[in-house]
Amino acid sequence: MEVLKAEHLTKVYGSGENEVRALDDVSFYIQRGEFVAIIGPSGSGKSTLLHILGGVDRPTSGRVYLDGIDVYGQNEEQLAIFRRREVGLIYQFYNLIPVLNVVENMTLPVQMDGRKVGEERLQELLKLLSLEDRKNHLPNQLSGGQQQRVSIGRALMNAPAIVLADEPTGNLDSRNSQEIMELLKLSNKKYSQTLVMITHDENLALQADRIIAIEDGRIARDEVIRR
Repeated sequence: MEVLKAEHLTKVYGSGENEVRALDDVSFYIQRGEFVAIIGPSGSGKSTLLHILGGVDRPTSGRVYLDGIDVYGQNEEQLAIFRRREVGLIYQFYNLIPVLNVVENMTLPVQMDGRKVGEERLQELLKLLSLEDRKNHLPNQLSGGQQQRVSIGRALMNAPAIVLADEPTGNLDSRNSQEIMELLKLSNKKYSQTLVMITHDENLALQADRIIAIEDGRIARDEVIRR
């Protein structure tokens, strides 16, 4: 069953001689529980695509459906709630709040939503991410790999419809990069978590179920690696 559908997505910046077409009529769908890697050179449009899929940046034209909901058919308040509940975002540079500890950073989306933190899920994620003995630490007391684990926990805390990871290993050494990849794959299998990852590293992309290659704002290749 498809969880995400992109229809004729186009994103244009500027106008006239300064017009840049970051995305040009991009369409595809993603099945629930699928792990998809989106690859492409710098400037190909892959990060723009990720931000549009996550409700962060509106397309110039086209539609995104997540769990059957027209993402950009919502008003700004609805869209903000939708992002908190249905989309988990993992960035290259972690984006943790420096004055909040591990647990507070992980549970921030739930707290912002005015909902009660699911203690059982929190403890399960702390164990999964090997953060049980770091739960009261601030971000500056953690290694880069540990900080990225926290950002993964934050993305998974709400059990979102989809997790979007933008170069999640780009700021890590090779050992930590592979550990983070193993955690992402584990969350994909353990929770049947739909996962879309942007990367420029084809070796990392080959660990996904499917690879979508973007070139000059268009899909150049869409290949299933494993089922």
